[in-house]
Amino acid sequence: MKILVLGSGAREHALVWKVAQSPMVSTVYAYPGNSGIEKTAVVPKLENDSIGTILNFALNEKIDFTVVGPENYLADGIVDAFAKHGLKIFGADSKSVMLESSKSFAKDFMKKHTIPTAAYFTFDNKLDGEKIIKSMPYPVVLKADGLAAGKGVVIAENYETASKTIDEMLGGKFGKSGSKIVAEQFLKGEELSLLIFSDGKTYMPLAFSQDHKATFDGDKGPNTGGMGAYTPVSFVDDNLRQRINKEIVKPVFDALKKENIVYKGILYIGLMIVNAKPYVLEFNARFGDPETEPLMTAMESDIMPYFLACVDESLENMPPIKWHQGYAATVVIASEGYPENYEKGKIISGLDNISDSVVFHAGTKKDIDGNTVTSGGRVLMVTAKADTLENCMNKIYSDIEKIYFDGAFCRKDIGYREINR
Repeated sequence: MKILVLGSGAREHALVWKVAQSPMVSTVYAYPGNSGIEKTAVVPKLENDSIGTILNFALNEKIDFTVVGPENYLADGIVDAFAKHGLKIFGADSKSVMLESSKSFAKDFMKKHTIPTAAYFTFDNKLDGEKIIKSMPYPVVLKADGLAAGKGVVIAENYETASKTIDEMLGGKFGKSGSKIVAEQFLKGEELSLLIFSDGKTYMPLAFSQDHKATFDGDKGPNTGGMGAYTPVSFVDDNLRQRINKEIVKPVFDALKKENIVYKGILYIGLMIVNAKPYVLEFNARFGDPETEPLMTAMESDIMPYFLACVDESLENMPPIKWHQGYAATVVIASEGYPENYEKGKIISGLDNISDSVVFHAGTKKDIDGNTVTSGGRVLMVTAKADTLENCMNKIYSDIEKIYFDGAFCRKDIGYREINR
């Protein structure tokens, strides 16, 4: 089979890496790709990344199956366009993607179907926003309604920060995505990420993982798209797993059917566990990033049959996924200034010296001299697996020391809760 993976980040690099291992696959194409992806996949030169251009490439190249990474393609309706032309594509259609592309839609969906989530208000003007943030206990979580690349969430510790955040969002910091804001109750607990395959009729959860969203050690600093993740998570025992399925997962998929949403692809549910009770923080209509990197590293089953089953509505016939019996983790190496302003074009060295890890490229490209240089805030995700999480992190941090670019930084405490347990 000829497979096309869409996207240019470490999530897509991990998907390319995993798909390329399948005996079902002859050639992997990736677009737009990056300098790491191009070592495994064919990266075509297309005139632009419009849906029409990508669709024509898939038709002309006779692509057998497409996997969509980032949310922007999904929100623009690429799954609907491919399906109209009889092309098999893994991802949420334009109706399903609303769970991610509109925070207010997702919150209203959960409220309507009594799915546990934090209390919330929505507004689209400063006057209403001021009234709301004056009436809520602090901290308050403020979320841009639309897509903001994982950066549209601010935990405001006080009224002044909340008011400033509202001004920034309504003032265009996230473009149209911030024209409506969701203000919600802050939930204090432990976060979990759960990714679930779905074929519209049957669903199959993957292993639980845990992301680290804050920029700096000890969960300090602004929220990011994620600074590292690991899988599995030991505090998820049988009781909690059953409770999450009974109170969250099953009600979500039952509600989707009631709303006539045929959800195919992967559904990411961001959870907060508060005193053993699960709440939904957010939905993503695609693979989480950085959770995908350790999940793909830990998954021992061939992923292609599961992709195909989701599209062909045959997931109920698939065996349980086989997982590595130890741990897998990833640590993000980021550019100085991320998640706000950062410089690009810094030459990266040391990538050829990595021994125990797999380095997935997030924001890299080749310069005119052929050097691998930085081209994003999150630059590299150093990923490994081992029998224990401690051994896993030792491998990763040992290899990170071999990599250099000007301004590089990473969190030194990824997985600290799990190690402490």
